[in-house]
Amino acid sequence: MKKSIFIFSGIFFLISTGLFAQDDDIFGITTKAKNPKSESAVGNIFRNVLEQFALEISTGAAYHQFGTSFYSETPNLYFLEQFQNFDEPLDISEENPLEMKSQDWTFPIFNAGLRINVFNIITIGGGYGQEWGNLSPMRGQNWEIPFEGSSYQASKLYGTVGLILWDARKRAKYLQWRYRSYASANLYMQSELRQRVRQVYPWRVIFEGEFGQLNLKNAYDPSLAANGSYTPRLAVADQPYYGLSLRVERDFSEYAKFFLKGGAEFRSFTYASSDYSESQNLDQQLYALQLGLSVRIPGTKRCKIAGCGVVMKHMHNGIEYRGSGIFNLQNRKIGQWY
Repeated sequence: MKKSIFIFSGIFFLISTGLFAQDDDIFGITTKAKNPKSESAVGNIFRNVLEQFALEISTGAAYHQFGTSFYSETPNLYFLEQFQNFDEPLDISEENPLEMKSQDWTFPIFNAGLRINVFNIITIGGGYGQEWGNLSPMRGQNWEIPFEGSSYQASKLYGTVGLILWDARKRAKYLQWRYRSYASANLYMQSELRQRVRQVYPWRVIFEGEFGQLNLKNAYDPSLAANGSYTPRLAVADQPYYGLSLRVERDFSEYAKFFLKGGAEFRSFTYASSDYSESQNLDQQLYALQLGLSVRIPGTKRCKIAGCGVVMKHMHNGIEYRGSGIFNLQNRKIGQWY
């Protein structure tokens, strides 16, 4: 009798072990939070780090303003012209300079870069950008100073640091705070809370700072360089530029997302006199709006095992694989099979 009980207990233990194992891996689909992505430990670490990086491109347009507090003992060296109220003379001094401004459009703007997510708290990135803009004469009171050309081209190398203000995790904490007044015995409200927390939330809001160095090109009429090399009078100042922006992201898969970014950049320039004996300091404010695409580098390999038709994330021999392309949801729910 004791022997029969022992055999029955052993069979029950084996069956139970098999059932619990199936809870972790049912038909190759696993629900574990972290799964090996490579056969080696080094490869697994590399892939976990790799999937924190994202490649992104964006384009858009901007409105920009140039401004200066103009004063010179020889204003004619800047081709200062009076365009209205011709009976009023120029009255400026070092204590009372002439405030001048110009405004125009910059289009298109193009940026390409690399970004890393650090613990879902901050983002760090950098990249390269190009922009093409128009130049209008700077005007103040009855006077104006023309630039050497009607357009400019600029390139930049930049870095960014962003603070994640809102995402799925912060939304979950906010919901838990909202439902804090309901008792744990209130099964209906607790069930509603769990469903809302587990819901796929694709939105993310990031406050971002940017800094970098500009390189100005083609900011003068080509005819000025007809006789050889030419030194442009409009030049970038030695100090780097900086910017502030708000970025709103929307995931359409685990690896790809669209983003809309709006912000302002603050830049410094110099504008030399016609004989290059002196120069004026110019400030530029650029207010840009950009639309972009960001693709996170997948750390999980795409499944290429013959005969495997699983389209969700799944496992083979303890290694996690993707069943779909990076532009599709990996773990799709009802109504998301497309």
